Amino acid sequence: MKVLFLFGPNLGALGRRDPGTYGVETLEQIMSAVEGRAATLGHETAWRHSDHEGDLVGWLLGAAGDGHDAVVINPGALSHYSYAIRDAVEACGLPVIEVHMSNIAAREEFRRHSVVSEVCRATITGLGAGGYHLALEAMPWITI
Repeated sequence: MKVLFLFGPNLGALGRRDPGTYGVETLEQIMSAVEGRAATLGHETAWRHSDHEGDLVGWLLGAAGDGHDAVVINPGALSHYSYAIRDAVEACGLPVIEVHMSNIAAREEFRRHSVVSEVCRATITGLGAGGYHLALEAMPWITI
């Protein structure tokens, strides 16, 4: 499977942003490990990060046309209020897994609900960078 990983606002600051919550690995380090795991599972990966909502919308809507079979997305704070991201997930025509490194249900009130989750095939929260690896493991089941 060809899997596109998308990362929203502030995820480019991983490694230095609140290490107690998000760990000390950078996004590049996390994705290097994910790419290695993907290869052992027979998956091909690509990844993109942007602090801009419109970039994420465009990448979601173009994912199928670019040959991707599935999307893993961490929309960051956009999860909680971006109906544009929600609609793009719904319209992209691919199975999408939402991943959050922290357990959003155990955080501040404004972080406890994701408008994006409602249109995703699955949501993984609270496993740190391991959530991205788990999303790869789930690929055979999300296309059922």
